[in-house]
Amino acid sequence: MHSAAVILEGPRSLHLGQVTLAEPGIGDLVVDVTHSGISTGTEKLFWSGEMPPFPGMGYPLVPGYEAAGEVVEAAAETGFKPGDRVFVPGANCYGDVKGLFGGASNRLVTAADRVVKIDPTLHAEGALLALAATARHAMAGLDKTLPELIIGHGVFGRLLARLTIAAGGKPPIVWEIDESRMAGAIGYQVIHPDADERRDYTCIYDASGVSDLLDTLIGRLAKGGEIVLAGFYPEPLSFAFPPAFMREARMRIAAEWTRDDLVATRDLIDHGALSLNGLITHTRPASAAAEAYRTAFEDPACLKMILNWEGTA
Repeated sequence: MHSAAVILEGPRSLHLGQVTLAEPGIGDLVVDVTHSGISTGTEKLFWSGEMPPFPGMGYPLVPGYEAAGEVVEAAAETGFKPGDRVFVPGANCYGDVKGLFGGASNRLVTAADRVVKIDPTLHAEGALLALAATARHAMAGLDKTLPELIIGHGVFGRLLARLTIAAGGKPPIVWEIDESRMAGAIGYQVIHPDADERRDYTCIYDASGVSDLLDTLIGRLAKGGEIVLAGFYPEPLSFAFPPAFMREARMRIAAEWTRDDLVATRDLIDHGALSLNGLITHTRPASAAAEAYRTAFEDPACLKMILNWEGTA
């Protein structure tokens, strides 16, 4: 089998090309992707060449770990059937072209245990499940505190805020310095950091990925407060010790989602507790992938870019 896929040949060298797919084995699914998302975190770092050494990294590669589509082939024992609408967190099925993360493809082959069924009415929004599950992973668990302050009102920050409210928490404050991103809050407040005088936050979630914010955030903590590093940071992180010492500050790093997070987040969406509406600002046909990636990474007005694979051969 062959498929059209986004191929990243090297930093800032990207095109739509043809790849050869691995033959499906026992327990695999063949999925026709209809929509895939472009991550402005990890994918941007691969695109720009700024990603630190990472397992499986190398070029050429098929990027993307946010794909929604329909099953076209499935063995009976997988629990899936042709026509099922699914979310796929990428695939590694492209032979000599690395599948990191492998979701930006018209067709892919993947193990069934990586795939999650989603509501058939979730079209482009279905590709947002990974980002929502990442936000859920940062927050869920008995040892975790819901955010009082969230840094950044991008898609990830918005999902953190929506999940906080869905969990019954007090609506958080969200900091944003880009005026064009301040709109779109649902049940919480977005303000510029300069307008916030509080210095007693018990839990701050950073969704910005900005490496030099720690001193600022530590200065806003209550004694014993926690900072959750929920972004991805390409540069070393550092902070001044005395202010952190005085506050007995704590820090936690939030990693990527697990399958349990995907399923739990899917269920929140299905039951209406979490909405994905209003998060996608840009959609482009897969044939315009090179332009779409540049827009996603360089246009601050682009919150989330989705590639539409429907009709792509």
